[in-house]
Amino acid sequence: MEFRKILIANRGEIAVRIIRACRDMGIRSVAVYSKEDAKSLHVQLADQRICIGEGPSKNSYLNMDRIITAALNMGADAIHPGFGFLSENSEFARKCAENGITFIGPEADVIDRMGNKSQARKTMMDAGVPVVPGTREPVYDAAEARKKAEEIGYPVMIKASSGGGGKGMRVAASDDEFEFQFNMAQRESANAFGDDTMYIERFVENPRHVEIQIMADQLGHVVALGERDCSVQRNHQKLIEESPSPAITQETRDKMNEYAVLAAKTVGYTNAGTIEFIVAPTGEFFFMEMNTRIQVEHGVTEMVTGTDLIIEQIRVAMGQPLSFTQEEIQPRGHAIECRINAEIPEMNFMPCPGLVEHMHLPGGNGVRVDTALYSGYQIPSEYDSMIAKVIVHAPNREAAIMKMRAALEEMLIIGVKTNLDFQYQMMRHPVFCEGRADTGFIERIMQKGSFGKKQ
Repeated sequence: MEFRKILIANRGEIAVRIIRACRDMGIRSVAVYSKEDAKSLHVQLADQRICIGEGPSKNSYLNMDRIITAALNMGADAIHPGFGFLSENSEFARKCAENGITFIGPEADVIDRMGNKSQARKTMMDAGVPVVPGTREPVYDAAEARKKAEEIGYPVMIKASSGGGGKGMRVAASDDEFEFQFNMAQRESANAFGDDTMYIERFVENPRHVEIQIMADQLGHVVALGERDCSVQRNHQKLIEESPSPAITQETRDKMNEYAVLAAKTVGYTNAGTIEFIVAPTGEFFFMEMNTRIQVEHGVTEMVTGTDLIIEQIRVAMGQPLSFTQEEIQPRGHAIECRINAEIPEMNFMPCPGLVEHMHLPGGNGVRVDTALYSGYQIPSEYDSMIAKVIVHAPNREAAIMKMRAALEEMLIIGVKTNLDFQYQMMRHPVFCEGRADTGFIERIMQKGSFGKKQ
């Protein structure tokens, strides 16, 4: 099966990234967009475009029926969901199949088992993959969840089963605050994903967040492409990602890769996916969740493995075998990604939409910028504040940090406030430079007010 036309059910830099992959493969692309995104770069780059609504995402990028209708009207063979929005929605995957459209991702039943966080926990427990202690069944009611939390022992992490991007996640340190945190997390989940299913697990304090990228074809081949360390986060949203992780041994790395492949094979997984682990200060690691989609930080893996994961996704969805074997994946050097957001770190990272009056992007050997920005672009207030990803690759971690500093120094965005200076300071912070940052690192330095400007 060959695709002639792919509709991209997303926006921003990931939509641009997919459109470029389609061009590389000689496949025509269709952009869907909201009224607010009419002048967005992905709309301008696509071969065809169609408006699917206005205002909040629920009226456009989360509106399954409008997207399916657009795909049918435009004659698209397949839909690439990117990340976020409907990328892990099994109902959407089923609607695609019912309408004869290929969903570029895993099958709906697999999304139910692995994209749903609580179901994934049960599946991994049965497969023998180490899992953070917590609830085996999903919970919906605060009173019921409170009893489970008491059994697990505080502090606990409250998580949305359909969650992602840090939404629907709250920590409850005691019984007194549990109900409030549970209700807040459940409300966030319902608003972001249309699902109020939650689960509870033990909160591992000061962990590292290390994930394994896998790719699987329809012929039963599963390949692990190594790990990414995503420990530098704020409110469970990643800010910096790197590969390889400075926090784990080769023995741990090998075990994580083995468990990731086992997890994917256990559920008959196909396409791109990420097995996420948390690593305790003791070195113990536990399965946390699986993201049944391409990740924001996929470029880090591409840089160290020399692969194109978007093209591989499309090839796999067309029924083709993986273009590489496990033995051929030999990560080289070190890659770091900094997420650039239109926000003000000094004001609790308040979003800062507005007009991009002028911009200059860094370049050079081993420097890559994924973005949908251009001079004169109006960043809308309705969507996520991430506006670019700066990715660098160098022979080792020290050289990669130096290269990232230089890239951030060169990058210029005028008209809106961004976290460029904050990210630059991170590249000079001794805790990060020494490879000691855990998931609570950002919160601790923000409490101390120890962030600064470019020097």
